[in-house]
Amino acid sequence: MARATVRRRVVRLRGAERGARPDSLAAEEPLEIRIGGEALTVTMRTPGHDFDLVAGFLVGEGLVGATEELAALRYCAGADEDGANTYNVVDATVRGARPALSAHRNLLTTSACGLCGRDTVDAVRTRSRWDVSADPLTLDPEVLYALPERLRAAQRAFESTGGLHAAALFTADGALLCAREDVGRHNAVDKVVGWALREGLLPLRGHVLLVSGRASFELTQKAALAGLPLLAAVSAPSSLAVDLAEELGLTLVGFLRERTANVYTRADRIVADPHG
Repeated sequence: MARATVRRRVVRLRGAERGARPDSLAAEEPLEIRIGGEALTVTMRTPGHDFDLVAGFLVGEGLVGATEELAALRYCAGADEDGANTYNVVDATVRGARPALSAHRNLLTTSACGLCGRDTVDAVRTRSRWDVSADPLTLDPEVLYALPERLRAAQRAFESTGGLHAAALFTADGALLCAREDVGRHNAVDKVVGWALREGLLPLRGHVLLVSGRASFELTQKAALAGLPLLAAVSAPSSLAVDLAEELGLTLVGFLRERTANVYTRADRIVADPHG
């Protein structure tokens, strides 16, 4: 199967000196996603945890919302010029009413875009079946401050490439449950959500999602569709992300680094533990 990193020979410049050396790069390959044999979309991703990625993608599209609704995932034949399986085609079997695929994307999605192909902003405001505004989660600021370092410790491929986004799922007491990396920030989130779906954890009440980059509208929506009450990012949120989080009652945290953070919505959930 394909690897998350590849080795390439580069010319390294350092001042007036130059020399050849091997370098590790984040792998990027297409993954075709099908439902019941019918093509849904092609996304560019870092190979690895592909079943998690597809499961999370279906949650983010509103096509699946519970473990029992995803009956099966399998690799399909996708051979290269030598006849070897590329493992770049995954077919999902969904229980219940067959999703109307015509209402969803059927195009190439780049690793930088999770909403390509949608016609209007209103079309991407997929309504979650979970009411995150009613989630009673509270999080101690000290627990919040510790999350980025725990995520960095889990970023194995980033250490060698410096070119991957990451997402991680934590409990309210800061325990790391799952961490995933990908060239696309939305793919990293889909891999985490897909893992949770396959583990029977949705909705993710009382849990925290941390992303290594910025918090966009699409990531906020993905968090809500998974039932997550809190999304934190080490970088900035977009204005539309803040608007959506406020509308849904989701706590959105940005610029989480070095024991500082901006809480843009539902700051009542960040509460110091009087016994801590």
